[in-house]
Amino acid sequence: MLRESKDRFLPIKNEKNSRVATTKPHINKGNRMTERVKLGVIGTGHMGQYHVNVAKTLNDAILVGIYDADIERGKQIAEKHKTAAFSTIDDLISQVDAVVVAAPTFLHHEIAKKALEANRHVLVEKPIAETTEQAKELVKIAADRNLTLLVGHVERFNGAVLELGKIVKDPLLIESRRLAPFNPRIKDVGVVLDMMIHDIDIVLNLVNSPVKKLSASGTKVLSSHEDVANVVLEFENGCLASITASRTTQAKIRTLNITQKDVYIMLDFTDQEIELHRQATSDILLLSEEIKYRQESIVEKIFVHKDNPLKQEQEHFIRCIRKETDPIVNRNSDVSTLEIAYQILSEIHGTSKR
Repeated sequence: MLRESKDRFLPIKNEKNSRVATTKPHINKGNRMTERVKLGVIGTGHMGQYHVNVAKTLNDAILVGIYDADIERGKQIAEKHKTAAFSTIDDLISQVDAVVVAAPTFLHHEIAKKALEANRHVLVEKPIAETTEQAKELVKIAADRNLTLLVGHVERFNGAVLELGKIVKDPLLIESRRLAPFNPRIKDVGVVLDMMIHDIDIVLNLVNSPVKKLSASGTKVLSSHEDVANVVLEFENGCLASITASRTTQAKIRTLNITQKDVYIMLDFTDQEIELHRQATSDILLLSEEIKYRQESIVEKIFVHKDNPLKQEQEHFIRCIRKETDPIVNRNSDVSTLEIAYQILSEIHGTSKR
């Protein structure tokens, strides 16, 4: 699998017969939006409600309203958040500049495509689509229409991950663990597309080299999908990465450890903390006729600006729409991440999605 090269993270209901207006957002001569971005949220389940909560707080955007397939539920949530509830996706799209798609995975492609073809910018929850071909189609539509298409890999905006991109230069070994208790709310995907995909995305962007070899295993425990999975990635530049994900663990552990020639990096996603371990001295001592080895290391704690990653993600989305910054990764990064995820699933289940 060839991954398109780019620098690491930058600091920082089916309505086929309906028509959707395709007007452009308000843009001035400098190619920047002159008004607050009108934002809508499609899907108000667990993640969708988080998006609604955050969208209300944005300075350069205004939450116009929401849509949920359960109309009564949508009305209740809209009333709670003092916004409008739309009865169709088309009605919502016609009133906004951009949408957040937080619907079930199997609807991501259909809804995102509808919005993009109406010249609306899209932030779609991960995974971007059910297949890599669907993902490529969305990326092409967004590129052809010069629209922002952002995928909700929220860990990209974890303060520790943003700092990590400034530290990692030539990783030799990466070890990632993302473990959590079982959540019966997640029914449509397994642990690879639910949890591991965050770490696949981070590792691919940190290593910035094509994957040469992949070896994966996993098993079902509490659901009809894989609940435990591990993959070892071998990159063309020689780096090795081991990624483990589990949604059957009684403790929540989210860590990333990186070995470089001169430093060992330990990252905690939950606490948004980074420690650097550097070797200071090493001595061989002769004490009481015993040879003992002593090694001392210097531990540095990196300052991390801790903020709500979801808010950071939405703010970045709005800045991209307003032409104030470039997307945190290139357009094809999300396709590459999904390709690797499906290669892992193919190894585990013996199936493939293209």
